[in-house]
Amino acid sequence: MEGLKKIIDVQQTRDADQFTIIDEPISSIELMERASKAFVEAIEKHLDTNQSIAVVCGSGNNGGDGLAVARILSWKGYDVYPFLFKIGSQLSQDCKINSQKIDSIITIEKESENIDFQSFDIIIDGLFGSGLSRPIEGWVGHVVDLINASGARVFSIDIPSGMSCDRLLEGNHIIKSDLVVSFQRPKLSFFQPESSPYIKLWEVVDIGLSESYIQSLPSEHFVIDRTVSNLLLDRPRYSHKGNYGHALIIAGAKGKMGAAILCAGGCLRSGVGLLTMHIPACGLDVMQGARPEAMCTVDPHAYHFSTAPDVSKYTCIGVGPGIGLSLETKAALVHLMNTAEIPMVLDADALNIISSDHTLLALIPEHSILTPHPKEFERLTGAWKSSLERLEKQKQFSKMHRCIVVLKDADTVVTDALGNAYFNTTGNSGMATGGSGDVLTGIVTGLMAQGYNSLLAALLGVYFHGKAGDSVADLKGKNACIASDLVDHLRIEKIN
Repeated sequence: MEGLKKIIDVQQTRDADQFTIIDEPISSIELMERASKAFVEAIEKHLDTNQSIAVVCGSGNNGGDGLAVARILSWKGYDVYPFLFKIGSQLSQDCKINSQKIDSIITIEKESENIDFQSFDIIIDGLFGSGLSRPIEGWVGHVVDLINASGARVFSIDIPSGMSCDRLLEGNHIIKSDLVVSFQRPKLSFFQPESSPYIKLWEVVDIGLSESYIQSLPSEHFVIDRTVSNLLLDRPRYSHKGNYGHALIIAGAKGKMGAAILCAGGCLRSGVGLLTMHIPACGLDVMQGARPEAMCTVDPHAYHFSTAPDVSKYTCIGVGPGIGLSLETKAALVHLMNTAEIPMVLDADALNIISSDHTLLALIPEHSILTPHPKEFERLTGAWKSSLERLEKQKQFSKMHRCIVVLKDADTVVTDALGNAYFNTTGNSGMATGGSGDVLTGIVTGLMAQGYNSLLAALLGVYFHGKAGDSVADLKGKNACIASDLVDHLRIEKIN
């Protein structure tokens, strides 16, 4: 997707370093200094001058970063103790240069040496960088265990030591970081559930690598961040509701009208011109009372979706939240998918119906958007052994069925028919509450109804849905978040 930042692998990161060094030009030691200053600037808001800080450095370039960080913090008046663990036979060139710039370094060469990390308030992790290719073992693994058991807050330089940039290392010794400050780009591994015990928070700092070069590199992985808002269309002053599409949402059943109301709220807040809700008769009064802006068509069945309406006048169709799993509902959904000539947004019970009969996958209109949570996705594709295997399943599903898949999780992932994956950076655990997904379905349906293509509708939808959740968490706390709060705090606008 044009304009979104690419996630690059460890070799591409090295190539970007070298390109920047030659193109700018800048020496490798100067680039290391720039990265170290950016790291210090990122963590300084978490520090206090009366805290004691251990900077734990390996013998490679990540250790060189750590030594530079220790020197900079010392200049700033912090109580800093740099530890240099001689893991390999020799120091990297830049690590050696930075070791010569510090007057006092605590050098550790073997396991038998006594190391007490419990006396420190902060530990800065610079043992290993993103190029680690095998699990940490031996005496260095013991060092990692001591750091994790210290009780200190841990800040990692670029990546937690013991974690891989591009794949999942099955090691027993990985630093548990309170904050990871990653250089230029997040790592693919940051977005995998298996990484969550080792990364409480992460952020990215710009260290001046060539953005044009990075964006020229081949990658199937992208970040959904604030830059996606630049892809929003302007709303001209002289426009009317007919310019912003007419969405149809089929949702709700007896006892589940809340899903329909939440979905309608998300759609209306998306900026859609017109919304029609197709609902069972039992839900008409509550829908018109809760969402007076929405028009309604009433299904012939009193309690659930049984008959697909004429869809010829709509610009997008969303279906699934709270519709139930009755045989009549399944037949109506099959008829709808057979006759609809526009992409659809399929969620919740629509996906559950399809997963109960995989022959229905062939009926999904091209360029449709599916929004499963992990269990719903598993019912569609089968189980997986790791999140990276799940990611490959998701890519292949999107390719095979020519659709967009929005896999809702702590880090929501969007995949397209070309096999690209887009990782969202907004949202929080407060959104793990009933109805959040219904709001997202409404948002995405409304955006696609306005004329956004299915991929862009999905990217914008997940970003602003998560951003609404972050606003709620800031105001009310994560525990107090409910799905209707997401509707109330949804703001879809360009972010400077």
